[in-house]
Amino acid sequence: MPLTPELDPFKLAKALSGKHLIGGKFVPAKGGKTFPVDNPATGEEIGTAAFGTKADVDAAVANAKAAQKEWAKQSARARGKLVAECGRVLSAHVEELGRLVALETGKALRTESRVEAGVLADMFVFFGGLGSELKGETIPFNPDMLTVTVREPVGVVGCIIPWNVPLLLMAMKAAAALVAGNAVVVKSAEEAPLTVLRVAEIMNTVLPPGLFNMLSGFGPECGAPLVEHPDVKKVTFTGSVETGRIVYKAAAEKLIPVTLELGGKSPMIVCADADMDQAVAGALAGMRFTRQGQSCTASSRLFVHESIHDEFVARVKAKVDAMVMGDPLDEKTDIGTIVSDGQLERVKSYIKLGEETKGATKHVCSAMPTDPKLAKGRFVQPVIFTGMKNSDRLCQEEIFGPVCAVIKWTDYEDVLAQANDSEYGLAASIWTRDFKVAMDATRRLEAGFVQVNQNLVVQPMLSYGGVKTSGIGKEASLESMLEHFTHKKTIIFNMK
Repeated sequence: MPLTPELDPFKLAKALSGKHLIGGKFVPAKGGKTFPVDNPATGEEIGTAAFGTKADVDAAVANAKAAQKEWAKQSARARGKLVAECGRVLSAHVEELGRLVALETGKALRTESRVEAGVLADMFVFFGGLGSELKGETIPFNPDMLTVTVREPVGVVGCIIPWNVPLLLMAMKAAAALVAGNAVVVKSAEEAPLTVLRVAEIMNTVLPPGLFNMLSGFGPECGAPLVEHPDVKKVTFTGSVETGRIVYKAAAEKLIPVTLELGGKSPMIVCADADMDQAVAGALAGMRFTRQGQSCTASSRLFVHESIHDEFVARVKAKVDAMVMGDPLDEKTDIGTIVSDGQLERVKSYIKLGEETKGATKHVCSAMPTDPKLAKGRFVQPVIFTGMKNSDRLCQEEIFGPVCAVIKWTDYEDVLAQANDSEYGLAASIWTRDFKVAMDATRRLEAGFVQVNQNLVVQPMLSYGGVKTSGIGKEASLESMLEHFTHKKTIIFNMK
């Protein structure tokens, strides 16, 4: 039965408090414990989340395993139709989900959260339409034998998601897994569990019970048991490099496949001939200032040609200065808050590091909100550092906050070398009017997601994933569904 959208996020947060969704039903944590969920804009508690442990993981996986057996018997197109229907139902809840994710993450509703809720629905519709692409092959191995391949689901998939874009990243993983014939157990980020739980509730009005389960909790108590569970046959994880290594090692013990989308320190190279208006807009979008820089693909290393450096920095700063910081639920707000106290302290520590870096100049942008109700909020003004060297820590370490470093360059070969001088390889961009330069740079930049004269975020159909320590595998595409959520089986018929 369809659910009625609830546009009061505070009321919805209370209604969702203290629950997992297992086997199609809301249930409390087996241990009876919860943990608080707060509003980053005020620091006030808005609800609670169930504190997941191994017992909850066991229950969720058992339900998923039972549901998956029947789900896999359905045709791929039939599965796709139901997943696409989830997308259509979710599209009726875009405003509701946008408001709730703004409340619990601190991302501004107009510039970020409403958009994310819309892409969530699109991702399910997109993957639903790929059901007919789960095809096998006919192989001309021997004229006296009929040799074919078929795609089969892996089983139960554990999906571990972060807090920065929880809806989009959950959809990329779960939609592909479901269409391919798997069941999923989603472990939400402890900072943002409620909106994902609401999505699970909505989807369970469409899907068979047990197919889509949602747990909340912390890594050691809930995430680790999910990865280690013997009936979980695939793990897909987005988060930090440090945690990714832990997940990878645990999965390796079971010899199961893993998809990892980890950190980034993405370079944006602005050439002397770049369209200035276009490049400035690209820097604003690429740095994800409206998401407080909390993005693995953020263009946090800006390599700007010396001849246009000063004008470029001045124009970027003026644009960020014009952005309004405030209540994430206010339609006037461009920039919201940092998600947690720990993340806020991390960002502040990097700003201090930048202040202490020899030769660096700090440019503070925008203005703190003046509303007394927001006095305890986790607001931090965006900062642009100039005079940086690529070897500086600020240019090498992922901050995950509204802090970017601008580096002057003059030599093309040198700037490419600097751009690639990073342990990360998630995203990169080149800004130039010279097609030959653009083509050359796209071949030589060491990143999995490279753009020319634009900084689009992840979209359905665009294969997305990194190289080096930025991860393993691809997401958001037909390729990701086929290669990461199915096994290929070869079948041979002797025709003699």
